[in-house]
Amino acid sequence: MAETGSPEAGKGPRMAETGPRVAFVLGTSAGGVGRHVAMLAAGLVRRGHRVVVAGPPSTEETFGFTRHGARFVPVPISDRPRPGGDLRAVRVLRGLRGADAVHAHGLRAGALAALALTGTRTGLVVTLHNAATAGGVVGAIYGVLERIVARRADRILVVSPDLGDRMTALGAGHVEAAVVPAPELAASGRSPEEVRAELLSSVEAVGPAEPGESPESGESAEPEPAERGEPGGADRPILLTVARLAQQKGLETLLDAAASFAPGSAPERRALFLVAGDGPLRGELQRRIDAEGLPVRLLGDRRDVGDLLAVARALVVPSRWEGQPLSVQEALRSGTPVVATAVGGIPPMVGRGGVLVPYGDAAAMSEAVRRILTDDEFARELAREAGRRGGELPGEREALEAVLAVYAGLDRAGTPGTDLREKLI
Repeated sequence: MAETGSPEAGKGPRMAETGPRVAFVLGTSAGGVGRHVAMLAAGLVRRGHRVVVAGPPSTEETFGFTRHGARFVPVPISDRPRPGGDLRAVRVLRGLRGADAVHAHGLRAGALAALALTGTRTGLVVTLHNAATAGGVVGAIYGVLERIVARRADRILVVSPDLGDRMTALGAGHVEAAVVPAPELAASGRSPEEVRAELLSSVEAVGPAEPGESPESGESAEPEPAERGEPGGADRPILLTVARLAQQKGLETLLDAAASFAPGSAPERRALFLVAGDGPLRGELQRRIDAEGLPVRLLGDRRDVGDLLAVARALVVPSRWEGQPLSVQEALRSGTPVVATAVGGIPPMVGRGGVLVPYGDAAAMSEAVRRILTDDEFARELAREAGRRGGELPGEREALEAVLAVYAGLDRAGTPGTDLREKLI
């Protein structure tokens, strides 16, 4: 098994020469899964574990596992079934058989790790971060992968109750809740006024599009006073969405809801919807925004989510499904109310810190946003509850303790025992 990026060759902690051996496996990731694995890897290295991370080279480039003291093994695990690449991945993952615990993240990574470890005594833990929502042939393939994980993984951790029910129905013997905390947001040093000025100036630079007209055409309509920064512009209410621009995120519902917020004098009629994130649907979404003149701006990937939350009246989450979304955790910790679809793991996470609406119900979503913008006491109460709920959410220490307890329940035969417990704790 070829290893790359050894920390001995660069900056970062040295990998322990002795100690429990834990291997993480993940597929393509540009966000939450990769950050979670990096957090766990760093925490285990600090506790004296020998950690290997196996995944696509892009994950090492993005999350820098070796900077945290782990070793990295490149493995071709894509986000879609690819027979040739999957076979190569299984061959590489067989090199993890000497680990005390293999912890795969995601359905495809979990199934490939299970196949690679077939016939061994290595304990396998799989964390499922997402539901398999695809249909057709791809959906059928994912159904097969679910059954492989349910029947072969020794421990399955899930980010929402519905995922747990699904795995139990498929025959999983041991399912429990995963702890996937959002990392602490770093302070940028910018004031909310500076952040608002930057965001609103970018809107002024683009200018509002008339229906059927693209701002790139060079024939932008005259901006409304609130958008030019004239009286009323400085306090224009901002609604924030943080999401990959992909089908699962339900962004078509966000645009439907935003369509009812045309510019005007009342606060709820001047709302500006900002979307932080990138992805395959960006072009399609931008064309609709331009064609309909929607008060929505796509910001692309942003590293200053904390700054954006500080100026947002609410975080809006229109997703078809979510587990333990990091953006919701970040909003709650910052005391920002949440308007979200009542799907997956969102309801128990949000509690009384937001308003839940049915998936796909743009009218309910726009009404929830409108009430936050017009009912100050309601908005303040939501903010108080959001901050309280955010303070109750688990952090990195709790996540590390949770996975160590799971690993301690494994022995080399994949059943509860004491030998590995003594090694891992």
